[in-house]
Amino acid sequence: MAKIVFGMNLSLDGYIDPDKFEPDDVLFRHWIEHVGGLTASVYGRRMYETMRYWDDEHPEWSPERRDFAAAWRRLPKWVVSRSLTAVGPNATLVEDAGAVVRRLKREFDGEISVSGPELAQSLTELGLIDEYRLYFHPVVLGRGMPFFAGPRPPLRLVASERIGGDVVRLTYVPA
Repeated sequence: MAKIVFGMNLSLDGYIDPDKFEPDDVLFRHWIEHVGGLTASVYGRRMYETMRYWDDEHPEWSPERRDFAAAWRRLPKWVVSRSLTAVGPNATLVEDAGAVVRRLKREFDGEISVSGPELAQSLTELGLIDEYRLYFHPVVLGRGMPFFAGPRPPLRLVASERIGGDVVRLTYVPA
């Protein structure tokens, strides 16, 4: 049975903004290894559209960026959306997040990531998130999309780790 994990970079005050958190080399390597080790990923529409950047080749990329792109492209993806009509390579468009996550959880082993706070909130309400990984960056945004898009579930801290120069990852499971 797969473990469903929601983890993202966020500010100290709990907001997500992919444009505000440039990872250092250590954190970027961590994300390459993380994505390379996943069984699959489930994306909300907005996060998927942001990540589609990695589907295209960019000649100016470093070897590390090419490694990340290769890992992301290999990863089977399910995209939850009612507005998209098509998705890119190695992706499947779905509408019912709960049904697809329940099926993936039964049919696969390993880790399946959830990407997007609104999607994660709907899966939290259904009791389907097994682990939350919060990657705190030393930035205060004051506004934006919160990591927890709705009521916060009761959680229990199971691990903490410094990654790279400035990021601390806290890992929680439902209490």
